[in-house]
Amino acid sequence: MYDSTDIQSNKGMAIIAYILFFVPLIAAKDSKFAMYHANQGLTLFLCCVIVNVVLGIIPLIGWILLPLANLALFIFAILGIVAAAQGQVKPLPVIGAYTLLK
Repeated sequence: MYDSTDIQSNKGMAIIAYILFFVPLIAAKDSKFAMYHANQGLTLFLCCVIVNVVLGIIPLIGWILLPLANLALFIFAILGIVAAAQGQVKPLPVIGAYTLLK
């Protein structure tokens, strides 16, 4: 499914995708491996924005849950970076099933 030479040559772009999801969209748009991780990074970014906006608006309970949700999303980013560094195509927990980029 994923070419081993593609994985080896684009591991760096896949790792960057979890920090700045748009970089692989520009620099490695022909890499299926980098695009997979760019999709995971974009999904993670959108979840971060949505969670922070929604929980930031909700008084008290949202403010209590916000640090926990951000910690969970940070852990998801670490899991994605580790998977990319190991050359794995592994979806993130909970949010990894969604495909936003083709």
